[in-house]
Amino acid sequence: EPLREVLDVTYGLIVYQEQVQKAAQIIAGYSLGEADILRRVMGKKKPEELAKNFTIFQAGAQKNGYSDEAIQALWDVLVPFAGYAFNKAHSAAYGLVSYWTAYLKANHPAEYMAGLLTSVKDDKDKSAIYLNECRRMGIKVLPPNVNESVHNFAAQGDDVILFGLEAVRNVGTNVVESIIRSRKAKGKYASFPDYLDKVEAVACNKRTTESLIKAGAFDTMGHTRKGLTAHFEPMIDNVVQVKRKEAEGQFDLFGGMGEEETSEPGFGLDVEFTTDEWDKAYLLAQEREMLGLYVSDHPLFGLEHVLSDKADAGIAQLTGGEHADGAVVTIGGIISGLQRKMTKQGNAWAIATVEDLAGSIECMFFPATYQLVSTQLVEDAVVFVKGRLDKREDVPRLVAMELQVPDLSNAGTNAPVILTIPATRVTPPMVSRLGEILSHHKGESEVRIKLQGPTRTTVLRLDRHRVKPDPALFGDLKVLLGPSCLAG
Repeated sequence: EPLREVLDVTYGLIVYQEQVQKAAQIIAGYSLGEADILRRVMGKKKPEELAKNFTIFQAGAQKNGYSDEAIQALWDVLVPFAGYAFNKAHSAAYGLVSYWTAYLKANHPAEYMAGLLTSVKDDKDKSAIYLNECRRMGIKVLPPNVNESVHNFAAQGDDVILFGLEAVRNVGTNVVESIIRSRKAKGKYASFPDYLDKVEAVACNKRTTESLIKAGAFDTMGHTRKGLTAHFEPMIDNVVQVKRKEAEGQFDLFGGMGEEETSEPGFGLDVEFTTDEWDKAYLLAQEREMLGLYVSDHPLFGLEHVLSDKADAGIAQLTGGEHADGAVVTIGGIISGLQRKMTKQGNAWAIATVEDLAGSIECMFFPATYQLVSTQLVEDAVVFVKGRLDKREDVPRLVAMELQVPDLSNAGTNAPVILTIPATRVTPPMVSRLGEILSHHKGESEVRIKLQGPTRTTVLRLDRHRVKPDPALFGDLKVLLGPSCLAG
């Protein structure tokens, strides 16, 4: 009741720093200056200073007639809040920015997410989290395209985002500007030979072109990446020679006289490309090498139910601070990077980068553990890692204790889809919408629900529904139930 005047405008909740100071003045008789010093002490979170100030706060509150229980209860509310509180003006400013961003995400989702992805384009872990958020929102993120892409991520319509050309490894700003400039001046590129004919010499670089091929930047022209890789080098040699001569003015004035004009480029670009393509795993590995992420597809798509069976934490939860230092967790994902090392004593150990659909984390396999699992540590293997979270460095890591390789032979369409739903989320509209989604994705797989209550979890089998576990189903489920509904 004494704090009604202070907290009435925020519905009984402490929201601003000024409210902490005012509470100290009213309850413990602090002056304005003393209350400001108390706020600063709380923000520093030093135990000895907090203990000293609590004694002062307690004495002042007792003098005003408050019990020790009430004083302790108020102190326990004030201290954690004051450690991350802001003044009213600061809070209002950030509140407005939060409202703006929420409005943009709700009403212009593709444009908002494209801007967000561009803002973190150099941070692959955050990019992976936001790519997963795009999938949850039903926004398709496509690989770069020399006919459509610009420098950075860009929205196409309401539900498509296109990768920027600058995101491709070995592709510099000058090359991107040349591709865009030539496209605007001469029209879109009809084929790979047409691309080499139209672009400036700066873009006719073997390393750059190979990177664009691997990233899928020519896919919409109808060429396979394997077919382009087999022919692009001699084609570039021919076109560079001609472009260099043109730049120097060394061209045959009469070379074309009497010849029939053609819209197809010449000078060694008339090539018949093979229609063969590499297997999916190799294509995705190349795509990830060039973009730093899996974009057009992901090796774990369709395996969400496998991961949720044993993993008790998503990688984004570990890197996002949801688990304490020293927590023992089990994660599931694919080994996307592996470094084998030796200690000074000559003992082998390894650092494995494990990636799921929302992030990646380094797992440290020190000698004792490494000896037990070394033969199972293979790039592109799907694994479960049990370990202890180490947050002492700037970037969290997992100190591995155990490694398991799941049997994926039965991970096809007949494996059950397991959904984790808090009991508090279960409402008639949600149940109705869930039924619609499951009916829309009919298949052969059983559906099970882990219903999480306050004290226990109940597993329900939905015998009336059988589904086809694919990215479309998982996307719809995540939109309704949240991104963690398939994560254990």
